[in-house]
Amino acid sequence: MPELTAASLASIELPELHKNLGELKAVREIATDADGVCRVTVALPVPGYSRCEELTREITSALQSQDARLREVQVKYTLDIKGPQSGGSVGLRVKNVIAVGSGKGGVGKSTIAASLAYALQSMGAQVGLLDADVYGPSIPQLTGATGKPEVREHLNPNGAVIQRIHPVMHQGLAIMSIGFLIPEQEAVIWRGPMLHKLLTQFLSETEWGNLDYLIVDMPPGTGDVALTLSQMLSLAGAVVVCTPQKVALLDAVKAIAMYRKVNIPILGMVENMTGELFGRGGAEQTARDQVIPFLGEVPSDARIRVHGDDSRLQALLLEENPSREALRSVAANLTLEMARQYFKKPAAPTLEIL
Repeated sequence: MPELTAASLASIELPELHKNLGELKAVREIATDADGVCRVTVALPVPGYSRCEELTREITSALQSQDARLREVQVKYTLDIKGPQSGGSVGLRVKNVIAVGSGKGGVGKSTIAASLAYALQSMGAQVGLLDADVYGPSIPQLTGATGKPEVREHLNPNGAVIQRIHPVMHQGLAIMSIGFLIPEQEAVIWRGPMLHKLLTQFLSETEWGNLDYLIVDMPPGTGDVALTLSQMLSLAGAVVVCTPQKVALLDAVKAIAMYRKVNIPILGMVENMTGELFGRGGAEQTARDQVIPFLGEVPSDARIRVHGDDSRLQALLLEENPSREALRSVAANLTLEMARQYFKKPAAPTLEIL
Protein backbone atom coordinates (compact mmCIF):
# COMPACT_ATOMS: atom_id res chain seq x y z
CA MET A 1 0.00 0.00 0.00
CA PRO A 2 1.21 3.58 -0.65
CA GLU A 3 2.28 5.50 2.43
CA LEU A 4 -0.46 7.73 3.81
CA THR A 5 0.76 10.75 5.80
CA ALA A 6 -0.59 13.99 7.21
CA ALA A 7 0.23 15.58 3.85
CA SER A 8 -2.44 13.35 2.31
CA LEU A 9 -5.10 15.36 4.16
CA ALA A 10 -3.42 18.76 4.33
CA SER A 11 -5.73 20.50 1.84
CA ILE A 12 -9.01 19.59 3.58
CA GLU A 13 -10.49 22.82 4.91
CA LEU A 14 -12.35 23.87 8.02
CA PRO A 15 -14.29 26.59 6.18
CA GLU A 16 -15.52 28.36 9.32
CA LEU A 17 -11.91 29.07 10.28
CA HIS A 18 -10.57 29.63 6.74
CA LYS A 19 -7.83 27.13 7.54
CA ASN A 20 -7.01 23.64 6.29
CA LEU A 21 -5.80 20.64 8.25
CA GLY A 22 -2.25 21.21 7.08
CA GLU A 23 -2.13 24.81 8.28
CA LEU A 24 -3.59 23.74 11.62
CA LYS A 25 -1.20 20.78 11.94
CA ALA A 26 -4.33 18.94 12.97
CA VAL A 27 -3.56 15.43 11.68
CA ARG A 28 -1.70 13.73 14.50
CA GLU A 29 -1.69 10.09 13.41
CA ILE A 30 -2.40 7.94 10.36
CA ALA A 31 -1.95 4.20 10.77
CA THR A 32 -3.08 1.44 8.40
CA ASP A 33 -3.20 -2.22 9.41
CA ALA A 34 -2.92 -5.34 7.31
CA ASP A 35 -6.72 -5.66 7.08
CA GLY A 36 -7.03 -2.36 5.24
CA VAL A 37 -8.33 -0.34 8.18
CA CYS A 38 -6.87 3.17 8.41
CA ARG A 39 -7.05 4.96 11.77
CA VAL A 40 -6.73 8.73 11.78
CA THR A 41 -6.46 11.08 14.75
CA VAL A 42 -7.38 14.74 14.18
CA ALA A 43 -6.88 17.42 16.85
CA LEU A 44 -9.51 20.12 16.44
CA PRO A 45 -8.71 23.70 17.55
CA VAL A 46 -12.22 24.29 18.95
CA PRO A 47 -14.63 22.16 21.02
CA GLY A 48 -18.12 21.35 19.83
CA TYR A 49 -17.23 21.48 16.13
CA SER A 50 -20.49 20.84 14.29
CA ARG A 51 -19.11 19.51 10.99
CA CYS A 52 -17.32 16.41 12.26
CA GLU A 53 -19.49 14.03 10.21
CA GLU A 54 -18.84 15.96 7.02
CA LEU A 55 -15.15 16.22 7.86
CA THR A 56 -14.99 12.45 8.39
CA ARG A 57 -16.50 11.89 4.94
CA GLU A 58 -13.94 14.21 3.35
CA ILE A 59 -11.06 12.48 5.13
CA THR A 60 -12.37 9.06 4.13
CA SER A 61 -12.81 10.11 0.50
CA ALA A 62 -9.34 11.66 0.32
CA LEU A 63 -7.60 8.58 1.72
CA GLN A 64 -9.56 6.05 -0.32
CA SER A 65 -8.87 8.03 -3.49
CA GLN A 66 -5.16 7.61 -2.78
CA ASP A 67 -5.43 3.95 -1.87
CA ALA A 68 -8.47 2.09 -3.19
CA ARG A 69 -7.56 -0.98 -1.13
CA LEU A 70 -8.57 0.74 2.10
CA ARG A 71 -11.54 -1.15 3.49
CA GLU A 72 -12.40 1.29 6.25
CA VAL A 73 -11.31 4.68 7.61
CA GLN A 74 -11.82 5.37 11.32
CA VAL A 75 -11.43 9.00 12.43
CA LYS A 76 -10.91 9.94 16.06
CA TYR A 77 -11.24 13.59 17.12
CA THR A 78 -9.31 15.12 20.00
CA LEU A 79 -8.88 18.74 21.12
CA ASP A 80 -5.95 21.10 20.78
CA ILE A 81 -7.70 24.35 21.69
CA LYS A 82 -5.98 27.49 20.47
CA GLY A 83 -5.89 30.92 22.08
CA PRO A 84 -3.79 34.01 22.76
CA GLN A 85 -2.49 32.65 26.08
CA SER A 86 -4.38 35.27 28.06
CA GLY A 87 -2.23 35.18 31.20
CA GLY A 88 -0.73 38.59 30.49
CA SER A 89 1.49 40.01 33.21
CA VAL A 90 -0.06 37.92 36.00
CA GLY A 91 1.16 34.52 34.80
CA LEU A 92 -2.16 32.75 34.28
CA ARG A 93 -1.89 29.47 32.37
CA VAL A 94 -5.09 30.12 30.46
CA LYS A 95 -5.43 30.01 26.69
CA ASN A 96 -8.56 32.18 26.50
CA VAL A 97 -9.97 34.61 29.08
CA ILE A 98 -13.50 35.69 28.14
CA ALA A 99 -15.35 38.58 29.77
CA VAL A 100 -19.14 38.18 29.82
CA GLY A 101 -20.74 41.58 30.37
CA SER A 102 -23.84 43.66 29.87
CA GLY A 103 -24.80 47.30 29.81
CA LYS A 104 -27.32 46.88 32.61
CA GLY A 105 -28.38 44.43 35.29
CA GLY A 106 -31.26 41.98 35.08
CA VAL A 107 -30.55 40.63 31.61
CA GLY A 108 -29.30 37.21 32.76
CA LYS A 109 -25.59 37.91 32.32
CA SER A 110 -24.49 35.67 35.19
CA THR A 111 -26.77 32.86 34.04
CA ILE A 112 -25.27 33.05 30.54
CA ALA A 113 -21.72 33.19 31.94
CA ALA A 114 -22.21 30.09 34.09
CA SER A 115 -24.08 28.29 31.31
CA LEU A 116 -21.27 28.98 28.84
CA ALA A 117 -18.77 27.56 31.33
CA TYR A 118 -20.81 24.37 31.69
CA ALA A 119 -21.44 24.14 27.94
CA LEU A 120 -17.71 24.41 27.14
CA GLN A 121 -16.96 21.87 29.85
CA SER A 122 -19.51 19.46 28.37
CA MET A 123 -17.68 19.78 25.02
CA GLY A 124 -14.44 18.56 26.57
CA ALA A 125 -12.67 21.83 27.45
CA GLN A 126 -10.90 22.66 30.71
CA VAL A 127 -12.85 25.60 32.15
CA GLY A 128 -12.73 28.02 35.06
CA LEU A 129 -15.37 30.52 36.19
CA LEU A 130 -14.49 33.83 37.88
CA ASP A 131 -17.26 35.88 39.49
CA ALA A 132 -16.03 39.48 39.11
CA ASP A 133 -19.43 40.93 40.03
CA VAL A 134 -18.28 41.84 43.53
CA TYR A 135 -21.36 43.83 44.49
CA GLY A 136 -23.84 41.18 43.37
CA PRO A 137 -22.14 37.77 43.20
CA SER A 138 -24.52 35.22 41.69
CA ILE A 139 -22.25 32.36 40.66
CA PRO A 140 -22.37 30.42 43.97
CA GLN A 141 -26.18 30.40 43.86
CA LEU A 142 -26.41 29.43 40.19
CA THR A 143 -23.86 26.62 40.39
CA GLY A 144 -24.50 25.36 43.92
CA ALA A 145 -20.79 25.67 44.72
CA THR A 146 -20.02 25.97 48.44
CA GLY A 147 -17.00 26.12 50.72
CA LYS A 148 -14.10 28.53 50.85
CA PRO A 149 -11.00 28.90 48.69
CA GLU A 150 -7.95 27.38 50.40
CA VAL A 151 -4.55 28.99 50.81
CA ARG A 152 -1.72 26.48 50.29
CA GLU A 153 2.04 26.69 50.23
CA HIS A 154 3.92 26.26 46.94
CA LEU A 155 7.51 26.51 45.81
CA ASN A 156 8.21 29.16 43.20
CA PRO A 157 10.77 28.58 40.40
CA ASN A 158 13.50 29.93 42.69
CA GLY A 159 12.67 27.42 45.41
CA ALA A 160 11.10 29.96 47.78
CA VAL A 161 7.88 29.11 49.62
CA ILE A 162 4.91 31.19 48.49
CA GLN A 163 1.21 31.07 49.29
CA ARG A 164 -1.35 30.49 46.57
CA ILE A 165 -5.15 30.59 46.68
CA HIS A 166 -6.89 27.49 45.36
CA PRO A 167 -10.36 28.04 43.86
CA VAL A 168 -13.40 26.07 44.90
CA MET A 169 -13.73 22.97 42.71
CA HIS A 170 -17.34 22.13 41.89
CA GLN A 171 -18.66 19.77 39.21
CA GLY A 172 -15.31 19.91 37.44
CA LEU A 173 -15.18 23.72 37.35
CA ALA A 174 -12.63 25.86 39.16
CA ILE A 175 -14.70 28.72 40.63
CA MET A 176 -13.79 31.93 42.45
CA SER A 177 -16.28 34.42 43.90
CA ILE A 178 -16.42 36.88 46.76
CA GLY A 179 -19.67 35.06 47.56
CA PHE A 180 -17.50 32.32 49.10
CA LEU A 181 -15.87 34.83 51.45
CA ILE A 182 -18.72 36.90 52.90
CA PRO A 183 -22.08 35.99 54.50
CA GLU A 184 -24.90 35.70 51.96
CA GLN A 185 -26.86 38.66 53.40
CA GLU A 186 -23.88 41.00 53.79
CA ALA A 187 -23.40 43.88 51.35
CA VAL A 188 -20.01 44.75 49.88
CA ILE A 189 -19.36 48.49 50.23
CA TRP A 190 -16.00 49.07 48.56
CA ARG A 191 -14.29 51.77 46.57
CA GLY A 192 -12.37 51.11 43.38
CA PRO A 193 -8.92 50.38 44.86
CA MET A 194 -10.29 47.56 47.03
CA LEU A 195 -12.06 46.10 44.03
CA HIS A 196 -8.84 46.25 42.01
CA LYS A 197 -6.94 44.51 44.81
CA LEU A 198 -9.50 41.69 45.03
CA LEU A 199 -9.45 41.09 41.27
CA THR A 200 -5.65 41.04 41.37
CA GLN A 201 -5.79 38.33 44.05
CA PHE A 202 -8.39 36.35 42.11
CA LEU A 203 -6.19 36.42 39.02
CA SER A 204 -2.51 36.65 39.97
CA GLU A 205 -2.55 34.87 43.34
CA THR A 206 -4.95 32.05 42.45
CA GLU A 207 -3.86 28.62 41.28
CA TRP A 208 -6.24 28.16 38.36
CA GLY A 209 -4.14 25.46 36.69
CA ASN A 210 -4.00 24.94 32.94
CA LEU A 211 -7.29 26.07 31.42
CA ASP A 212 -8.60 26.32 27.89
CA TYR A 213 -11.15 28.94 28.92
CA LEU A 214 -11.64 31.20 31.94
CA ILE A 215 -15.10 32.78 31.90
CA VAL A 216 -15.28 36.09 33.79
CA ASP A 217 -18.74 37.14 34.94
CA MET A 218 -18.45 40.94 34.80
CA PRO A 219 -20.44 43.43 36.88
CA PRO A 220 -23.20 45.21 34.95
CA GLY A 221 -22.57 48.61 33.47
CA THR A 222 -19.36 50.25 32.34
CA GLY A 223 -17.29 50.49 35.52
CA ASP A 224 -13.56 50.05 36.02
CA VAL A 225 -13.42 46.23 36.20
CA ALA A 226 -12.99 46.05 32.42
CA LEU A 227 -10.14 48.53 32.63
CA THR A 228 -8.45 46.45 35.33
CA LEU A 229 -8.78 43.27 33.24
CA SER A 230 -7.52 44.98 30.09
CA GLN A 231 -4.40 46.14 31.95
CA MET A 232 -3.67 42.78 33.57
CA LEU A 233 -4.58 40.28 30.85
CA SER A 234 -4.50 39.68 27.12
CA LEU A 235 -8.19 38.87 26.89
CA ALA A 236 -9.49 36.71 24.06
CA GLY A 237 -12.45 39.08 24.07
CA ALA A 238 -15.83 40.03 25.50
CA VAL A 239 -19.36 38.72 25.08
CA VAL A 240 -22.20 41.22 25.55
CA VAL A 241 -25.50 39.83 26.87
CA CYS A 242 -28.77 41.68 26.48
CA THR A 243 -32.49 41.14 26.20
CA PRO A 244 -34.36 42.07 22.99
CA GLN A 245 -36.12 45.27 24.14
CA LYS A 246 -34.76 48.68 23.22
CA VAL A 247 -33.93 49.90 26.74
CA ALA A 248 -31.54 46.95 27.21
CA LEU A 249 -30.05 47.34 23.75
CA LEU A 250 -29.21 51.00 24.34
CA ASP A 251 -27.14 50.03 27.39
CA ALA A 252 -25.58 47.10 25.51
CA VAL A 253 -24.27 49.53 22.90
CA LYS A 254 -22.62 51.51 25.71
CA ALA A 255 -20.96 48.32 26.95
CA ILE A 256 -19.66 47.63 23.44
CA ALA A 257 -18.23 51.15 23.28
CA MET A 258 -16.56 50.66 26.66
CA TYR A 259 -14.87 47.40 25.60
CA ARG A 260 -13.65 49.06 22.43
CA LYS A 261 -12.18 51.98 24.38
CA VAL A 262 -10.12 49.66 26.57
CA ASN A 263 -9.06 47.57 23.53
CA ILE A 264 -10.90 44.38 24.47
CA PRO A 265 -12.02 42.54 21.29
CA ILE A 266 -15.77 42.03 20.93
CA LEU A 267 -16.52 38.35 20.36
CA GLY A 268 -20.23 38.93 19.85
CA MET A 269 -23.68 39.50 21.32
CA VAL A 270 -26.09 37.03 22.91
CA GLU A 271 -29.81 37.70 23.03
CA ASN A 272 -31.23 36.31 26.28
CA MET A 273 -34.88 35.77 27.26
CA THR A 274 -36.00 35.71 23.64
CA GLY A 275 -39.73 35.15 23.32
CA GLU A 276 -43.21 36.55 23.70
CA LEU A 277 -42.52 38.75 26.72
CA PHE A 278 -39.48 40.72 25.50
CA GLY A 279 -39.67 40.08 21.77
CA ARG A 280 -37.02 38.76 19.40
CA GLY A 281 -34.30 39.98 17.08
CA GLY A 282 -33.21 43.19 18.77
CA ALA A 283 -29.74 41.93 19.64
CA GLU A 284 -29.18 40.44 16.19
CA GLN A 285 -30.04 43.76 14.56
CA THR A 286 -27.83 45.66 17.02
CA ALA A 287 -24.97 43.27 16.29
CA ARG A 288 -25.36 44.01 12.58
CA ASP A 289 -25.44 47.74 13.28
CA GLN A 290 -22.30 47.50 15.42
CA VAL A 291 -20.60 45.19 12.89
CA ILE A 292 -19.94 42.47 15.46
CA PRO A 293 -20.89 38.77 15.46
CA PHE A 294 -24.27 37.60 16.70
CA LEU A 295 -23.67 34.43 18.73
CA GLY A 296 -27.28 33.33 19.09
CA GLU A 297 -30.41 33.61 21.19
CA VAL A 298 -31.46 31.85 24.39
CA PRO A 299 -35.22 31.39 24.85
CA SER A 300 -37.25 32.76 27.73
CA ASP A 301 -37.64 29.32 29.29
CA ALA A 302 -38.88 28.80 32.87
CA ARG A 303 -36.53 25.80 33.19
CA ILE A 304 -33.51 28.12 33.12
CA ARG A 305 -34.91 30.11 36.02
CA VAL A 306 -35.87 26.96 37.95
CA HIS A 307 -32.45 25.34 37.50
CA GLY A 308 -30.72 28.55 38.58
CA ASP A 309 -32.95 28.99 41.62
CA ASP A 310 -32.29 25.38 42.59
CA SER A 311 -28.51 25.77 42.09
CA ARG A 312 -28.60 23.07 39.38
CA LEU A 313 -27.55 25.01 36.31
CA GLN A 314 -25.20 22.26 35.15
CA ALA A 315 -28.17 19.89 34.85
CA LEU A 316 -29.62 22.23 32.23
CA LEU A 317 -26.68 21.34 29.97
CA LEU A 318 -27.04 17.60 30.62
CA GLU A 319 -30.79 17.14 30.16
CA GLU A 320 -32.64 17.17 26.84
CA ASN A 321 -34.44 20.52 26.55
CA PRO A 322 -34.66 23.42 24.05
CA SER A 323 -32.49 25.67 26.21
CA ARG A 324 -29.66 23.12 26.24
CA GLU A 325 -29.33 23.19 22.47
CA ALA A 326 -29.53 26.99 22.39
CA LEU A 327 -26.79 27.37 25.01
CA ARG A 328 -24.53 24.80 23.35
CA SER A 329 -25.03 26.57 20.03
CA VAL A 330 -24.01 29.91 21.56
CA ALA A 331 -20.94 28.28 23.12
CA ALA A 332 -19.93 26.63 19.83
CA ASN A 333 -20.37 29.92 17.94
CA LEU A 334 -18.29 31.66 20.59
CA THR A 335 -15.38 29.22 20.28
CA LEU A 336 -15.40 29.54 16.50
CA GLU A 337 -15.33 33.33 16.71
CA MET A 338 -12.45 33.23 19.20
CA ALA A 339 -10.52 30.91 16.90
CA ARG A 340 -11.23 33.13 13.87
CA GLN A 341 -9.91 36.19 15.67
CA TYR A 342 -6.91 34.24 16.95
CA PHE A 343 -5.94 32.95 13.50
CA LYS A 344 -6.50 36.37 11.91
CA LYS A 345 -3.84 38.02 14.06
CA PRO A 346 -0.60 38.57 12.11
CA ALA A 347 2.38 36.54 13.13
CA ALA A 348 5.02 38.28 15.22
CA PRO A 349 7.81 39.70 13.06
CA THR A 350 11.07 37.80 13.03
CA LEU A 351 14.55 39.31 12.89
CA GLU A 352 16.74 37.80 10.25
CA ILE A 353 20.28 37.19 11.45
CA LEU A 354 22.81 37.74 8.70
